[in-house]
Amino acid sequence: MIPPRHVRARRLGLAGAAALLLLVSACSAGGGSTTAGAPSPVAATAPVAATPDGLVPTGVTVPSGMGDAPFDSARTVLTPPGWTVTVWVRVPKARLETWAPDGSLLVSLPGDGEVTRLVPGTNGAPPQRSTLLAGLTQPHGMAFDGSTLYVAESDQVSAYTYANGAATGKRVVVSNLPDAKSPDLRGAYAHALKTVVVGPDRALYVSVGSTANVSPQDRDATPQRAAILRVPAGSDTPEVFARGVRNGTGLAFAPDGRLWTAVNNRDNIAYPWPGAQFGQVLPEYVDDHPPEELAALTPGRDLGWPYCNPEPDVRPGQADPPLRTADLPFTRDVETNADGSKLDCATLPPIEQTFGAHSAPLGLAFADLPGLGEGAVAGVHGSWNRTAPRAPEVSFFPWSGGRMSDQRTLVGGFQAPDGSRWGRPVAAVPGPDGALYVSDDGAGAIYRVARSS
Repeated sequence: MIPPRHVRARRLGLAGAAALLLLVSACSAGGGSTTAGAPSPVAATAPVAATPDGLVPTGVTVPSGMGDAPFDSARTVLTPPGWTVTVWVRVPKARLETWAPDGSLLVSLPGDGEVTRLVPGTNGAPPQRSTLLAGLTQPHGMAFDGSTLYVAESDQVSAYTYANGAATGKRVVVSNLPDAKSPDLRGAYAHALKTVVVGPDRALYVSVGSTANVSPQDRDATPQRAAILRVPAGSDTPEVFARGVRNGTGLAFAPDGRLWTAVNNRDNIAYPWPGAQFGQVLPEYVDDHPPEELAALTPGRDLGWPYCNPEPDVRPGQADPPLRTADLPFTRDVETNADGSKLDCATLPPIEQTFGAHSAPLGLAFADLPGLGEGAVAGVHGSWNRTAPRAPEVSFFPWSGGRMSDQRTLVGGFQAPDGSRWGRPVAAVPGPDGALYVSDDGAGAIYRVARSS
């Protein structure tokens, strides 16, 4: 079983050190990766002693012909015992994923304006890749409702009829979503990529990110930004389902029918507690504040941004307090809401679960995994501005009785102790075969992650 997350900094340092040690030993042993033209798949060195978090170094299997960088060197990840990680296919800049009714995997490529279709091979053959859609405007999230495929572009959500491996009959079902071309934004829009899911009510739910790190005007925009929009079935008019969601790229419905979001929270938060440091932006405080949210959404819920921040400190205002990760209350943001007049943070329901600050969670899905049970699976992209970089990983949050337990690492080891990275997971979705398929836009790959024993 995956052990729960304990001390974040300790796990980051030890996990990175273990990965680097195994990488050196694997390279010296000549295992773990093949170069183009090699005759057969090669797995990296076998798992050795577990890290203090109970994870074991596991060699990434790289099939013949997939050994271009970063797999021109042996790569080792950290997983629970008994799990395997294989490069399933190379897809540069792979982002979000969804399985089609015909058993093919669709992958969005926002930078290329395309959606790629991957048809699993037989008898161990690699998947066949083709372009399903092209000429789109930053396509990102995708979702199916029967044979209808929805694709979230930066400025709209489009619907297609999917049949015989083709998507045809494009029709715009949600228009005028904000992006850099919106006249009022004049090119200044940081979170153009959208996510779309279909609810049990057949409504569309669309994430619309904030304009910037701190842009309160988003809460009054039309359509509202920093929000999750709901579009009832048969309608083309979005309504605000949840607000104060800075960048809820991760959207997924839990087994009980509730919608959850994984949120990229704000940066450079000022110290909010009385004393000489009040109002200052302190790197040692920013490193763990505010945490990224994993929240269950209900109609009208407000996650507080940019006026309220989830508070992880067990003893707020004291030096180096222990941190909690679940059921977090909110603290006023002293930059935007110093006197509490903008929003009463005490009235906001606690945040159910969190990732470490600046983790950058992206894709979110629910899966029933062998040996682990049901839970939420998230691709964690890793920080860009934390003093000690937050490592990329695939995270798992066990789910039981309608509650989400603490974050655990399912696949880690993408980052060396010096903060350099060879991979950055984006999303993980369960496949028809029970394995997880993980997109990585840093390595340009889709991994098949499965339990072997």
